[in-house]
Amino acid sequence: MKMRALVTGSSGFVGSHLVERLLESGYEVVGIDCFSDYYPEEIKRTNISNALHQANFKLIENDILSIYEFPEVDYVFHLAAQAGVRSSWGNNFEIYTRNNIGVTQKLLEFYKGSEIRKFIYASSSSVYGKVELPMRECSMLRPDSPYGVTKLAAENLCYLYFTNYQIPVISLRYFTVYGPRQRPDMAINIFVQAVMNGEEITVYGDGEQSRDFTYVNDAVEATIIAAGSNTVGSVLNIGGGSRITINELIKQIERTTDKKALVRYIGGQKGDVRDTLADLSKTSETLKWEPSIDIKEGLKRYISWLLCPN
Repeated sequence: MKMRALVTGSSGFVGSHLVERLLESGYEVVGIDCFSDYYPEEIKRTNISNALHQANFKLIENDILSIYEFPEVDYVFHLAAQAGVRSSWGNNFEIYTRNNIGVTQKLLEFYKGSEIRKFIYASSSSVYGKVELPMRECSMLRPDSPYGVTKLAAENLCYLYFTNYQIPVISLRYFTVYGPRQRPDMAINIFVQAVMNGEEITVYGDGEQSRDFTYVNDAVEATIIAAGSNTVGSVLNIGGGSRITINELIKQIERTTDKKALVRYIGGQKGDVRDTLADLSKTSETLKWEPSIDIKEGLKRYISWLLCPN
């Protein structure tokens, strides 16, 4: 009997990769996506185009808060969210509470009485804020952005439904996932496109801030392993295993493209954490998983895809 999976945010960056991987593994997959206008809809429709031709995939185009009945499945992969740290301030915060907290609560409420094997919640390193490196799951959490606040609130909801209704949840804190199909507003996409086109790159701050970048294939692999594990009620970091400064990232892009970057430095942005680095010891012990693609190799793969997308 085939396993059935629900993937929310199925037409997004990570979601579309996860859908394809599940289909390749023989799952029946139901995707939900409302095609929000955070970035162009045509990009998301291209992301999911391959899956739409497969008999084991069904796409529901709707807002989760407008749905009253969700499919009977074995696994729920909840990736749908309102993304973006810098845009989560001010009047936009209502959108984030709705799409990150309200949507998560509705899914948990619906599946609390079902027999699902696992509810995987896609969280974010943004829940940490300014903490000592490497970032450990047991760290004191002080998000630096409204976005991070909503992702942490949804994590807490998942844990509440685990302790009160025994929903088998795992929250995965992704660290800056990148790769083919990444959102157009993400730094690596912006930097690579600018370098390749001879355009100026704007760097916020001095460029010595650092990030733990995670290649999308690694993130998807960890997500699937987590779903099949016996671990429940837990939070795990999913990172690339090392960090790189923005300045060094740009230099690596120059080396990979054999082109010179034009860089302009301006003031920092509210909500941007100075440094991130995932402590993967708990994840490694729990899932027997380690990232396999470093930033050098990941950039090569991403740039190759940009030159010849498939």
